[in-house]
Amino acid sequence: MPKRQRTNAPHKRQTVELTIESLGFEGKAIARHEGLVYFVEGGIVGDVVLAEVRSAKKNHAEAVIQSLLKPSEYRVKPHCKHFGVCGGCKWQHLAYSKQLYWKQHHIRDAFERLGKVPFGELLPTIASPEELFYRNKMEYSFGDSRWLTAEELTEADATSAPLPDKHFALGLHIPGRFDKVLDVQECFLQTPLTGQILDTVRRAAKERAVSIFQTRTHEGFLRNLVVRISRATGELMVILVTSPVASKADESLIQWFGEEFPNLIPQVTTTVHAITRSKATIATGEPTTLMGKGFITEEILGVRFRVSPFSFFQTNTLQTNQLFATALEFAGLAEHTPHPQAIVWDLYCGAGSITLPAARRAAFVVGIELSEHSIADARANAQANGITNVEFYAEDMHKAVQQGILARLPKPDVVIVDPPRAGMHPEVVRTLAALAPPVISYVSCNPATQARDCALLAEQYAVERIQPVDMFPHTYHIESVARLVRKD
Repeated sequence: MPKRQRTNAPHKRQTVELTIESLGFEGKAIARHEGLVYFVEGGIVGDVVLAEVRSAKKNHAEAVIQSLLKPSEYRVKPHCKHFGVCGGCKWQHLAYSKQLYWKQHHIRDAFERLGKVPFGELLPTIASPEELFYRNKMEYSFGDSRWLTAEELTEADATSAPLPDKHFALGLHIPGRFDKVLDVQECFLQTPLTGQILDTVRRAAKERAVSIFQTRTHEGFLRNLVVRISRATGELMVILVTSPVASKADESLIQWFGEEFPNLIPQVTTTVHAITRSKATIATGEPTTLMGKGFITEEILGVRFRVSPFSFFQTNTLQTNQLFATALEFAGLAEHTPHPQAIVWDLYCGAGSITLPAARRAAFVVGIELSEHSIADARANAQANGITNVEFYAEDMHKAVQQGILARLPKPDVVIVDPPRAGMHPEVVRTLAALAPPVISYVSCNPATQARDCALLAEQYAVERIQPVDMFPHTYHIESVARLVRKD
């Protein structure tokens, strides 16, 4: 049957009635009308909407909802007043059960359409134990150009009240606007205490008229506020990221942060001042501990980890236990069936968050990671937990020259990989193909690159099972674990 041809191309600002049919990658709602695909911001499956076209191309158009004609049965009321503005939780208006369905669907789509990889069993998505307040880390930005919401403007116009201070904000960047920051009053991502922390620091900084770093001139003091909390110990670390101290006001705030701030919020166990000279708006710097130990301790699968101010650690602690337990199960190292003879390699091992639990279930484990800082943390974590059957190497797996180094290591029975969003480097794929371990347990935060990598290994390996794990409720992001078995 020939494809239906589009008769009239829509123009910018034209309105069109649409029924949302599906949800695509990055959470975009998809509708079809007169042969054209529409990507509709903020829609969910089953909505009937009047949408305004923002841009139109040959095969698709971008649109936003002008009015909701008939809401989907899966549409729910968002719990946060900042929903739709800060961009942090784009699926708050979608029932959680349907979030889990669509995340599984996106993995299926990635393997079937993008990677074209046959697979065995695609399991239902494992729900997060907590839908709210699940993050152990949040990074907030200071901004000298506050984003005023429609509600704030309407209220000021109706009551003739002055507008909020437009030159000070502490919160989250508006999507697509590096220069605009939403002044966050509430956030359901971390802990209710985070709002109190933001208010306290915000008030102290404004009282002292401390300057804010400007992204255009690269001048100013305040950069970021980072909050990290341990679910295992309850320890709470607050990190203030700034430019170098340049005024008495700056000095006064840092002194307050180290001495008075912990008394105002006694749950805080350590405060850190980090200085950066970088022009980039990245929440990192050279840390100095002002109060407490300068780190927190977290626990995953019975192993304790020291979490430094800027070290990487999975942000949903409770669900990380399930994610890594699945990775170990797919590696043949389930808690109830340890493999005391197994040699395991953990590539992209970081600070050893999978490596060390694996070492308690195997004969010997090798952890390999590019970052020397992460490897130092991994070795310290192994020593702190009394784990001796593990070795860590800081090696660049992206270079073919490393193959000589790897050849001296004991050949693995199983390899665990947990690469970044970009997936495995081609050299790592070639390494796996050459090693040819019987089993590969592949942990991924990006179904598209996971499917691509599995396709590259498809001649040697069959994808036996895939387990989606929801680490980030109310977002379109999804983690998955794939078990690859060598074809003999």
